[in-house]
Amino acid sequence: MDRLDKYLCDSGVGTRSQVKQILKAGRVTVDGETIRDSSRKIDPALQKIELDGVLLGGTGRIVLMLNKPAGYVTATEDARQPTVMELLPAHYRHFDLKPVGRLDKDTEGLLLFTNDGRLLHRLISPKKEVPKVYYARHAGCARDADVAAFAEGLILRDGTVCLPAKLEPLGEGESLITVCEGKYHQVRRMMASRNMTVLYLERRQEGEICLGDLPRGAVRELTESEIGSLERQT
Repeated sequence: MDRLDKYLCDSGVGTRSQVKQILKAGRVTVDGETIRDSSRKIDPALQKIELDGVLLGGTGRIVLMLNKPAGYVTATEDARQPTVMELLPAHYRHFDLKPVGRLDKDTEGLLLFTNDGRLLHRLISPKKEVPKVYYARHAGCARDADVAAFAEGLILRDGTVCLPAKLEPLGEGESLITVCEGKYHQVRRMMASRNMTVLYLERRQEGEICLGDLPRGAVRELTESEIGSLERQT
C-alpha cells in the first residue's frame, strides 16, 4: 500500500506542497471517490487514481512523440515565443519532460520528449549516429553530384564539418535527407551549400520511430516496443 500523496508525487503531479493543494481542491479521485486526505492508503495495482479525470500511472519512464507544427521554438521556456512545451496535454506538464534534440521554429514533424535523462543523451549524441529522416521541398533539383557530396560529408561555408549523410531526390524540388547528427539548422545549411534553398522541412523519422499518420500538433506516448527500438539503436 502507498500513501496517496507519495503516489501523486511519483506520478509527476507536483511537489509535496503542490500535491497537498491539489488534494484540497478535490481534483483527485480514487475509484471515482474524491479524496482530500493526503495520507490515504491506496493500492495502485487494484485501484484507479485519477487527476482531473485523467488516469495516473505512478513512477515510470515516459517517451512522447509530438507532430510539431511550425511557429514553436524547441525550448522548455521562452519569454518571447511559444514553445513546444505548450503543445503537451496538461496532464503531462507535471512530469520533468524535455525535448530530445531540437527542431527549428519553422520546421515541422517528429519531436520526441522524455523524462529519462540517460535515453535523452544517448539519442542526441553524435557518437550514437541515430538516423533522422527529413522531407524537404526546395528550390532546384538534387543531382548525382549533390548526392555524392552528401555521402562524402559536407564542409559548410563557415567551416562546419558534417558527417556523411544521405540525399534522396524525389523529383523536381523534393528530397529526403537522412542525417545522424543535429547541428544548428543543419539540413537547411547543407542544402543551401549545394544551392538548394529549403522552402519547407518536416522530420519524418528518428531511428526506427516514424511520424506515421499522427495529426499535426498531436501527441502520443511511445509503446514499450518502440522505446526498446530506440534503446537498441543507441
